Amino acid sequence: MSIPAQITPASRTEHIKYAVRDIVVLANQVAKTGKEMLYLNIGDPNQFDFITPGHIVEAVHKAMMANYNGYSPSSGIKSAVASIEREAHKKGINNVLDIFVTTGASEAIEICLTALVNPGENVLIPEPGYPLYNAILAKLDAVENGYYLDEANGWQPNLEDIRSKINDKTRAIVLINPNNPTGSVCHEATMRGIIKLAREHNLVIFGDEIYDKLILDGGKHISIASMDPEVSAITFNGLSKSYVAPGFRIGWGIVSGRETLMHDYIEAINKILRARLCANHPIQFGIEAALGANQEHLKPMLAKLSRRRDITTNRLNAIPGISCIPAEGAFYAFPRLDIAESDELWVSELIRETGVVVVPGSGFGQVPGTKHFRVVFLPTEDILEKAFSQIERFMLKWREKHPFRTA
Repeated sequence: MSIPAQITPASRTEHIKYAVRDIVVLANQVAKTGKEMLYLNIGDPNQFDFITPGHIVEAVHKAMMANYNGYSPSSGIKSAVASIEREAHKKGINNVLDIFVTTGASEAIEICLTALVNPGENVLIPEPGYPLYNAILAKLDAVENGYYLDEANGWQPNLEDIRSKINDKTRAIVLINPNNPTGSVCHEATMRGIIKLAREHNLVIFGDEIYDKLILDGGKHISIASMDPEVSAITFNGLSKSYVAPGFRIGWGIVSGRETLMHDYIEAINKILRARLCANHPIQFGIEAALGANQEHLKPMLAKLSRRRDITTNRLNAIPGISCIPAEGAFYAFPRLDIAESDELWVSELIRETGVVVVPGSGFGQVPGTKHFRVVFLPTEDILEKAFSQIERFMLKWREKHPFRTA
């Protein structure tokens, strides 16, 4: 019998990368050596001292016990869709054309990109930005068209850079607000500039707002879709972050804009929704509970995050060779490294030597020539203090071995 040929994977998988999870492979290898590991890499609040609000869990439990365990409508159960629409109106999105519930906001994003973008077409995505978009576009044989956030301007989107990169194959602009990985919150004037560009070039705005309730220092979040009833937009959100339930895998999309422009696109989205059947049925009952009047978990959550953000910013800025802009939202920081070597090398050596797990900035995109790493400041204060002490010692040794300065 002849030896069978190796099974060849699809070429579309060649460029799929996901830095947040990929770094775990190295971390697991180091953990096997017995080294104490300090994880500052995964944005999962349930891994630390944040708990899913009890009334949300109880709503899901009741649904399961009432045998809502079969398929649901493809776009979601009525109570969930109605709750999402009320939430949209609270945020000022009054021109809602469609709402759909998905398996996490990530599925909503994938469905909407799949329904919009043809091979060879491109989508403007922020750099730094969440690597999910790059992975999906790679699967679609589409092109990631990165636009830069301006570090010197608090990580605001660079409008001139966006304008310069729009071409006849550009279909959409992604705005992650608050941003992952920088923790920045987009300014109103910047969003108006993005809306102007989107309308000029007939682009869809993807408003990724999964951290919209996690605004620090008493700041206010503005949903970009609320700022212009005419702009074509899809607003993504879910239960993962603000409602401390990433394992529920429940998200949604809110389509808004002019019906005459969006009609065919909405139908394409719904074709895909019908083909994949539905999101988890009983867990959809958590949406109404989450978006209702009881938001009491947010105040202590924001207080914790504010303290941990301050520890993160202060400790990192005190380390020679590292600078860090304070986060305004979410639970991430994106410190800059003053090194000649790559941030991938710096992070891999940090993990091997100290057990502190962070993610290299190159995995999120960054201005060429700059080096960064992402920190998640969800861990307790004592873990953060310990981790930053380890980073400080490591960086001092690094600078002795590698005396290069970029500034």
